Amino acid sequence: MQTTSYNHPLFFITYRSLVRNAETSSVRFHAPRHSQLVRECAFNRSRQNYKFLVPIKQSRLSVIPNTNDGHPSASVADDEISTDHAPNGRSETFLSNWSPPRYTWRGLSVLILAGQVIMKILKGKVHWRNTLQQLERVGPKSVGVCLLTSAFVGMAFTIQFVREFTRLGLNRSVGGVLALAFSRELSPVITSIVVAGRIGSAFAAELGTMQVSEQTDTLRVLGSDPVDYLVTPRVIATCVALPLLTLLCFTLGMASSCLLADSVYGVSINIILDSAQRALRGWDIISAMIKSQVFGAIISIVSCAWGITTLGGAKGVGESTTSAVVISLVGIFIADFALSCCFFQGAGDQLKNCM
Repeated sequence: MQTTSYNHPLFFITYRSLVRNAETSSVRFHAPRHSQLVRECAFNRSRQNYKFLVPIKQSRLSVIPNTNDGHPSASVADDEISTDHAPNGRSETFLSNWSPPRYTWRGLSVLILAGQVIMKILKGKVHWRNTLQQLERVGPKSVGVCLLTSAFVGMAFTIQFVREFTRLGLNRSVGGVLALAFSRELSPVITSIVVAGRIGSAFAAELGTMQVSEQTDTLRVLGSDPVDYLVTPRVIATCVALPLLTLLCFTLGMASSCLLADSVYGVSINIILDSAQRALRGWDIISAMIKSQVFGAIISIVSCAWGITTLGGAKGVGESTTSAVVISLVGIFIADFALSCCFFQGAGDQLKNCM
């Protein structure tokens, strides 16, 4: 095979033939436009002569044998090669290579995904089979760990203040304090933390794995919207199951606290229940349900958004899972503060009814 090459001070570049004529055994190719190369070069093996067509600049050539296939090759002399290179016409600016931080566009993806989910629900585009599967996963399969956590948190909270109340002679206020603490703060927050650790991490890991393995792209090719098929069922299931789990955790937390106060500190269960009934109002239970729904939306949307924006393979899936749980917990605490300020800013006289 005939080749034409030229020597560069740093590189050795070879242009091989592109078109070959079988009749004349000639090779014809086009070289790139260079100040000391030709636009078109033709070799005729039958005549054993080498000529350049349409030269750009005359150069002193030397024909040397090619050690690879035995055919000669043409080489441009080193002293006639210009090392001047044309400057790049593009001017780099200060922000040409700047890209926004990852948490910025991930935060925007949470807002965009929340808007898409709301629009899908309003339009009725919900995959109900997946919704029922996710509802079973978030609800019944999470009851055990939520109830166990709530029971021990209730007993620990009882140990902290029941002894002090009994020494002050405030036995009739124990039930009211327990009921208000569990309904307003402990039950929704503790349940949401457990669900964020168990369900939120699973959502982020699943969607992250599907994203890096291009399964979400496959859904788009098949004509299915990943938001309809993957995200919306998880959001609906979490927002529906979390208030029910909160109600169960409130009941079990109160029961465990009553048993501990009666068996250890001698406060009767009837006194605790009567005090709780006097202090507790319907709005306290409703506010707990509203908080749980908001927390469920935060957990599901953040976890799904972090999952579908995963990059970097298995390592990226692990980082997205951890980050999704952390961001969900921070969002829960911020939302809890904001909702508590809105719901209970003017409250403060309910314990007077149980004294």
